[in-house]
Amino acid sequence: MTPREMKIAAARAALQQVKSGMTLGLGTGSTAEEFVRLVGEALAARALRDIRCTCTSNKTEQQARSLGIPIHALAEIAPLDLAVDGADEIDGKLRLIKGRGGALLREKIVEQASRRFIVIADDSKLVERLGVGVLPVEVTPFARELLQRRFAAMDLAPVLRMQDGAPRVTDEGHQLLDVRIPPNRDIADVVAQIRELAGVVETGFFPREASEAIIAAASGIRTMRR
Repeated sequence: MTPREMKIAAARAALQQVKSGMTLGLGTGSTAEEFVRLVGEALAARALRDIRCTCTSNKTEQQARSLGIPIHALAEIAPLDLAVDGADEIDGKLRLIKGRGGALLREKIVEQASRRFIVIADDSKLVERLGVGVLPVEVTPFARELLQRRFAAMDLAPVLRMQDGAPRVTDEGHQLLDVRIPPNRDIADVVAQIRELAGVVETGFFPREASEAIIAAASGIRTMRR
């Protein structure tokens, strides 16, 4: 299978867990987009009915509305029956790095408000150690320069996320610093230090949120459970 075909396969397997009448959290990113598309198709075909959804980003909300998916504010329908979203990295303990698409804060809010959170991904997202790539950290613009210096002093090699020649602004009006986890340190210890600093809003480390993961590979689908 191509990478996109694997994403579609994982999304299709997650769709089997969605039942009519559910409240549903819709994730952000290329794999989540496939899931949202399949939900829209199932509603149009009347295979699903009476579902109520909330979204983890403005981009996902635009896609969902274009497909006729009913969208509600999170507070109106929480706790959610199910959230489905992708991940950037997944380790053997079902801990995640998320947020390289810039939606980590809303993703964590929605997924902590869900009774069940299914991660959908292709097998390229599986890692032995979280931190193969960057860890996104959402920060207030007021504190960003100070935090950038502090992260550098912590040997985290921070880089400001840019978009169209300016700092990338999240849906909540914050900015993103992408940091690197030193290879001799565990991500949980680093994140604990990061979160002590005023101006840090959230990180892309999701240690306990996922209840299960549906992983697509060329050989087929497999499920990881906590």
